Amino acid sequence: MLHAGPGGQESDLDIEWPIHKDVSIYTLDDSAGRTWIEYVVRFTHDRVEWIRPREEVPPPPEVPPLEWVPLEFPPKRADNKEETQGSLSPGMSQVDTEDAAATGSEEALLANIRRDRNELEKLLEECSSHWGYEDPVYRFYHQSFKVYWLQQQTESIVQRLQALSPDLPLNSWFVQIVESGTGKEFKLEDNARWMEVARPILEAFFHARFFLEMAVRYANLPAPPQPLPSGYAALLYLFRIR
Repeated sequence: MLHAGPGGQESDLDIEWPIHKDVSIYTLDDSAGRTWIEYVVRFTHDRVEWIRPREEVPPPPEVPPLEWVPLEFPPKRADNKEETQGSLSPGMSQVDTEDAAATGSEEALLANIRRDRNELEKLLEECSSHWGYEDPVYRFYHQSFKVYWLQQQTESIVQRLQALSPDLPLNSWFVQIVESGTGKEFKLEDNARWMEVARPILEAFFHARFFLEMAVRYANLPAPPQPLPSGYAALLYLFRIR
């Protein structure tokens, strides 16, 4: 709490000065020939979270830009070929041809999930750990800027999912949810509208993690199942196969 008045003079009025960032402080070390030593004080919503020497403070994580596959309606076929009226096989209708293409895309998706199963399981484990799942959700309710770091996790999941079928654009609703919850940088004014700016970050992560979990859950399927389990059907919607 600061006591300030006009022109910087001391006042009896209490003025709140919100701090939500890292602040550097310095001290002289006489034992090292009066050398300046820098410490970093991390304030989280006006409270000191920790004090560390500058060399022990890790750099902020770099969040790589997420490259999106352009959405097209209707979605492109997996082989990126244009359909023509003269390309139908004898005895096959237009609907039969589209069903066959969807079946081929579904089988390719399953094969790629089986291929990448180890990487998918490893990523899901990270997204279910204390620091990858429990702590970020807590940070949202604690109103800590650290929830913004969850965006990097979301982007990693989306990139891994897209790699399962690079030729298939992702579901437009899913893309919209992820775009609303990534690419954000914390600003002090975000505190006044926390739900508006921070909740989409969690929402995007939850949706991405759900599809990652479903991919791991159904990685053992040798062929497209009938009837469709709900989570597996959601995966088909993610890649616009349904």
